[in-house]
Formats: sequence, structure tokens, C-alpha cells
Amino acid sequence: MYTLLLLERSINRIADVLGWIASTLFLLLVINVFYNVVMRYVFNQVSIGSQELEWHLFSAVFLLGIPYALKTGGHVRIDVFYERWPQKIQAVIDLLGCLILLLPFSFLIFYFGLDFTQEAYQLGESSGDPGGLPHRWVIKGMIPVSFLFLFLIGISKSLNAIQRLMSNDQIKE
Repeated sequence: MYTLLLLERSINRIADVLGWIASTLFLLLVINVFYNVVMRYVFNQVSIGSQELEWHLFSAVFLLGIPYALKTGGHVRIDVFYERWPQKIQAVIDLLGCLILLLPFSFLIFYFGLDFTQEAYQLGESSGDPGGLPHRWVIKGMIPVSFLFLFLIGISKSLNAIQRLMSNDQIKE
């Protein structure tokens, strides 16, 4: 039981780091948007690369924020029935949700995202716009990375549900 708890906490630390990275990237996104607005409306200058960087940063924030949101319970959830059920039933639902939905879905997106990224890398894919960003594979690579971490958080959530099922104590999620 202690080993499961240690593994769960280790995975949760990874999620905390992802949350910090996502929040830092969000600050960079805000600065980039501010720069683009000032350059466009004050100096009448437009940078395609800087505009593309906006959606690259937004994608990274979103993709790295997903595992963190799941870990912290910040995801959308309908608790009309769930919150009224006993902890053991909640644990069973959480475990089944992870095993049947989250883990297989995360694995599939990770698996197919690797080919997606590899193809972009091999083709040397870059922006089609003049002055756009090169190395499009970097942002496409965020997809399998994100879903790998989402898979790990799913394991952590599953371990937490198993602990709640095995325990007589009230373990907080």
C-alpha cells in the first residue's frame, strides 16, 4: 500500500511541474499578445512568426494544462449524483472511468501522435506563411507528450481509487 502511495505522489509531483510550466507559458503568451497588439496598432508592424507563436504557446498551455487540471480536479465534472454517493462507490466509478475511458484514450492519442510528430519532423514541416515559424514538429510533439502525462495522471487517479477501495480511512483525493 505504501508503494502505491509513493508512486501516486511521484506522478502528482510531475503534474505539479506541468502546471508550473503551463502557467509560465501562459505568462509568455500574454506578453507575446501584448507585444503583437502594440506592434500592430502603435507601430503598424505585423510579424507572422510572432502571431504563430501565439497559437503555439496557447497549444502548449492547453496541452500541458490538461494533465494538471485532471490531477487537481479542475476539469469539468457533473456531480449531481456522484457527490451524494459513498466514497467506495465513488472510488469504483473513478477506477472504472480511468481503466475503461481515460487510460485507453490517452494511450491511443499518444501512440498515433508519435507518428504524427515523426512525419512532421521527417518532412521538415514548417509554416506555409512567409516569415512563419519553422519546426512545426515541435508543437505537434506536444500532443503525444501531453497524452503521455495524461496517461500517467490516469494511473495516479487509478491508484488513488484503489487505495480508497482498500482503506477504511477517508483518503482525500
